[in-house]
Amino acid sequence: MVVVTGQGRASRDPDEAMSSSEAEDEFQEPATPTATQAGEALPLLPQQFPEVVPLNVGGMHFTTRLSTLRRYEDTMLAAMFSGRHYIPTDAEGRYFIDRDGAYFGDILNFLRSGDLPPRERVRSVYKEAQYYSIGPLLDYLEDVQPLKGEKVRQAFLGLMPYYKDHLERIIEIAKLRAMQRKARFAKLKVCVFKEEMPITPYECPHFNSLRFERSESETKLFEHHCEVDVSFGPWEAVADVYDLLHCIVTDLSDRGITVDHQCIGVCDKHLINHYYCKRPIYEFKITWCLHFQMYWLICGEIAGK
Repeated sequence: MVVVTGQGRASRDPDEAMSSSEAEDEFQEPATPTATQAGEALPLLPQQFPEVVPLNVGGMHFTTRLSTLRRYEDTMLAAMFSGRHYIPTDAEGRYFIDRDGAYFGDILNFLRSGDLPPRERVRSVYKEAQYYSIGPLLDYLEDVQPLKGEKVRQAFLGLMPYYKDHLERIIEIAKLRAMQRKARFAKLKVCVFKEEMPITPYECPHFNSLRFERSESETKLFEHHCEVDVSFGPWEAVADVYDLLHCIVTDLSDRGITVDHQCIGVCDKHLINHYYCKRPIYEFKITWCLHFQMYWLICGEIAGK
């Protein structure tokens, strides 16, 4: 049995003998790879890069200094152009990065001189900075609008129980009603309330004592579901009902849905004694783009056949 050592040599069992000619055949140097083999294999030695680096990022061409790409050590670009990894080149010899290059210029501008993108490009550049793991750029962008406001908004929504589920429910109910009516819009009743307690002018002076001195059985008397399609609340935060309404409208708008809403009254359900619910109820008018509505109508006709 032949055992190959780390030096590529072989040894036999002591009892086995071999001639000098056999030994020469056994320990021949590895054959030099052919041109075809060399072309298919990745380079074994560290890749060398020029001082001025030509780049092809998803078909868009850029040119920058090697030191710019290596400016921050803990980034993907610094690792890619450290020499430890093989970067393929295109037909013109440009180093190829398989990524959309629409915002790569913003990445280079930050690496060169610390320039930040204009506000309308912040969100997209932030995604690219995440991909390339450019921590300093991420930190800067998180402190400017619109990401700073979005960070605060997400922190607030994190306090909302089942916010995303309720948002999906609004869409599903509105879509079903729009398809039934074969219309571009649908109307829903949505309750948005911040406090668990019913609040009226009469109750306000007693609010704190009522809130903390109720027994468990008394608390259950105040638990009910308003006669609406979806309810948001309660939550504990400085943000009020109008802040949450703005979040709902914004998130639906990001999905191509137009939302108009107005308060149509309060829930008048009697709870106990002189207490009534008094939670505000809003009418939401959900409208879609025409091509979405046509798609749903077609789906409905197919399903009906």
